Amino acid sequence: MNTTQQPITPQSTLADLAATRATASRVFYRHGLDFCCHGRVALAEAAPERGLDVGALITELEAEEAKGGGGRTFDDRPLGELIEHLLQRYHASHREELPRLLAHAEKVEKVHADKAACPRGLAQHLATLIEELEDHMQKEEQVLFPMIQSGRGRMASMPVQVLELEHQDHGRNLEKTRALAKDFVPPPEACGTWIALYLGLAQLERDLMEHIHLENNVLFPRALRS
Repeated sequence: MNTTQQPITPQSTLADLAATRATASRVFYRHGLDFCCHGRVALAEAAPERGLDVGALITELEAEEAKGGGGRTFDDRPLGELIEHLLQRYHASHREELPRLLAHAEKVEKVHADKAACPRGLAQHLATLIEELEDHMQKEEQVLFPMIQSGRGRMASMPVQVLELEHQDHGRNLEKTRALAKDFVPPPEACGTWIALYLGLAQLERDLMEHIHLENNVLFPRALRS
């Protein structure tokens, strides 16, 4: 643990905790707390909205941190290193994983169309998600990231505003994905492909939330101050 960190209090925000404590996002994801698109709210506000006791949530965050193993934080790393991490860990991963999930969804809808639990409409939704996310990532790769890497981060307020709005769209897409996929809980009759699809979608949700968090709450604010 970093001993210079401030203690966790009810006024600590989801975004700040996720940015500075490597294990915090695990706790937030566990309780359905949006630390990416709507992370700039205090625990005291976010916890009651999910029916959580803020004191118990702080205790859980501290216990999770004591266990460790949450990976790296990037709040004090060079911006170039953070951008490279985003490209390799998230952009490349999304491009590899999403077509596989789309193929699984298409197969499940075709083979199990007669079953009540079939996630009808999921494949079309994923196709739209892929198209929108690819367009978004290209904007970052072709416009924003080069601006930041060339030292012009302070001039990036307009691209950042556009990308943050698109992040909200991605958040809504994740909500629809979860609804179509029945909270990623496969029915008893689910085949191997169906089970793999829901496992993959759950991982995609975690990855995309972490991706958006790193941009909204770490990269963008730091770049605009650079």
